[in-house]
Amino acid sequence: MLKKLVFFALFFASPVYLTVFAQSEIPAFDFLRVETGAKASSLAGAFDTYTDDPNAMFYNPASLSTITNNKVSAGFGKYLLDMNFGTLAYAQKYKDIGWFGIGVKYFDYGSFDRADESGTPTGETFNANDLMVSVGYGNFIYERINYGITVKYIYSGIAEYKSSAVAMDFGMQYHMPESQLSLSFGVNNLGAQLSSYINTKEKLPLDIRVGISKRLEHTPVRLNVTFSKLNESREKLIQHIKAFSIGAEFIFSDYVSARLGYDNESRQDMKLGTSLGISGFSTGLGIRFADKYVFDYSLNSLGKVGSTHRVNLGYIFN
Repeated sequence: MLKKLVFFALFFASPVYLTVFAQSEIPAFDFLRVETGAKASSLAGAFDTYTDDPNAMFYNPASLSTITNNKVSAGFGKYLLDMNFGTLAYAQKYKDIGWFGIGVKYFDYGSFDRADESGTPTGETFNANDLMVSVGYGNFIYERINYGITVKYIYSGIAEYKSSAVAMDFGMQYHMPESQLSLSFGVNNLGAQLSSYINTKEKLPLDIRVGISKRLEHTPVRLNVTFSKLNESREKLIQHIKAFSIGAEFIFSDYVSARLGYDNESRQDMKLGTSLGISGFSTGLGIRFADKYVFDYSLNSLGKVGSTHRVNLGYIFN
């Protein structure tokens, strides 16, 4: 019992210790913060406590050790302007060693017209893209406590300028099945640049996250809340919880579910004048069919700026 108390004291004290990594400037590779996967996106990123989904490793690698069957999921999304992005996730258990996962995230910003220093078009074009490849491992202790770690290689290219980095995520989940309550803690994008675009090294978008989810008793609703960017510097203490997301999943059956989400920081950042519209809100649908295939769709509103769409198709191996 004493060991468990010490463990949880360290577990929940970690965010305080890790604030030494707080960042004040805009970091590089900010595409890492774009929501990954249609299901997670429809819940506004409140996905850290989710289980048995290969895409959950992008949020908390501890989820890997909850995979029941080998699973793969591929996704595609349309972002603003002509930007496209895609994801791929695969997870499985390997003998008694533990659970392993592979994740890929890709961003294509399209083609741009090149101009000289005076702004005169040169007639040439250039491309810009980002790529992240990750390998993760997960296992559990005390049966209810999952842990995981992910190692990532990150690449970004803009015309002839290139940059790369290595980073890691680590996280933990605590599940209480009798009360259908789950807690999570994670540190994402802890690492450094290997090479910079020109001569200045930049920080990565370090993200300390805490999540909680609860299946409401006698209802088909699962509520999820995630607090992210807890490490970032804020003017006021209360602003440390500005970056929070709330997601609600309505589980009608093992085959159909609907989702709603709210991203508080996104809503505040997308404010144009006095109008907020429905920015920061998201919705989606999940369908499982033929017992092997999973389809997910999400729509995320950015208010007057526009909206984004994502689709994922997953396969469950027997």
